[in-house]
Amino acid sequence: MQCVICKHGQTQVGLVTVTLERDNSIVIIKQVPADVCDNCGEYYLSDQIAEQVLQRAETAINNGAEVEIIRYAA
Repeated sequence: MQCVICKHGQTQVGLVTVTLERDNSIVIIKQVPADVCDNCGEYYLSDQIAEQVLQRAETAINNGAEVEIIRYAA
């Protein structure tokens, strides 16, 4: 797929680190599968992966985490 941000690169399957922030909480999820632009580095998550990432972040925030680092595991 052509990158919609830079319009020059092609996406390749890879792993990324996703950082989410809400109020005073930061959740970092490492090694998330994504399609990554080979030109600018922009990444695209599938709907299923995005839903899982958001659920894990929500759980961490609900548990009172200020900073949480999670390794993604399918």
